[in-house]
Amino acid sequence: LKLVILGKNAPSSVALALIGAASAFAPGAMLPATKSVRAAATNGPTMQLLPLYEDGKLQGSTVMYRPGAERPLALDGTYVGDIGFDPLGFTNVIDIKWLREAELKHGRVCMLAATGMIVQDLVQFPGVGKTFGAAKMTELHDVAVKMGAMQQLLVWLGFLEVFGFVAIVQMLQGGERQPGDFGFDPLNCGANPDTLARRQLVELKNGRLAMIATGGMLHVYFFTGKGPVEFLGLA
Repeated sequence: LKLVILGKNAPSSVALALIGAASAFAPGAMLPATKSVRAAATNGPTMQLLPLYEDGKLQGSTVMYRPGAERPLALDGTYVGDIGFDPLGFTNVIDIKWLREAELKHGRVCMLAATGMIVQDLVQFPGVGKTFGAAKMTELHDVAVKMGAMQQLLVWLGFLEVFGFVAIVQMLQGGERQPGDFGFDPLNCGANPDTLARRQLVELKNGRLAMIATGGMLHVYFFTGKGPVEFLGLA
């Protein structure tokens, strides 16, 4: 994904583009969650009740991204946000569980990254300027590597990845674990299966938008040397 912006009206164009993208990906805030559930086949003969938000109007087997298109076999509406979109046929050669795990993971990372890219244009936490100076975005990464800070992150995050890898292997071998589920729910958001379905959809859509936004903000920095807020003239 490359973003090339020319002309003096570029900031306004980018703002309008971001608003348009957000409206395309964001779930309908006024749509209430319903109490419907459906049976979805997982792990061969095992059946599990999975919540379905808004009776499948926003995701599931009742929706196709292109009317009349044939739904890929692996995209049977089991997972939240599934609208049968796989024009390149990835699900024919790669396990759908692995693909959904990767999508959720990248989306979560990019939601954190996009937030950080915006915040660093607005606020500088105590001690950051003294340690890293005015560096930000990819320049901050390079400075942190030279100072050894990134190596520490690599070690500790790599340690956490070991546990994630074990969970993924168990899932791919037929376990009951759902993609992206690490049992981390300190606020007990998943207590109600009806609201959980909508929250899963919100997470997926915001993650997809964050992946696009992160790529866009990085390329703006590559071309202009400015963070997203600074580029728009708001900082």
